[in-house]
Amino acid sequence: MDIGTRRIDQHVGERIRARRTELGLTQEQLAETLDVSYHQVQKYETGANRISAGRVFELARKLRVDVGYFFEGLPIDAPAEPIPLEHGGRQRSAIELVRKFGQIENSQVRSAIAALVKAIVDRQD
Repeated sequence: MDIGTRRIDQHVGERIRARRTELGLTQEQLAETLDVSYHQVQKYETGANRISAGRVFELARKLRVDVGYFFEGLPIDAPAEPIPLEHGGRQRSAIELVRKFGQIENSQVRSAIAALVKAIVDRQD
């Protein structure tokens, strides 16, 4: 598998994790609705396991988003090195932020906040 493909798998996994936490679901709860083990959900979320198109479609239905949601913000020219995901238990503030962000109904406001956060992070680098 090439590095670009791995980065796409990681991005989709990050989006699954973000939406799952936004809905307040545990990995176990999502796994149950998908009829897979929670270990499988962990592997999806970290990008360790690839996700079939059918599974992406099923995830979109279960997580109540459009299939395109998983590819939003995909950095086309992203650095090739994998980005490690931290365990959600250590990042309670991040989980709360994602939940609150999901409650913002105005898409322009969400886009502006996302752009602001990206600009802050980019400026730190």
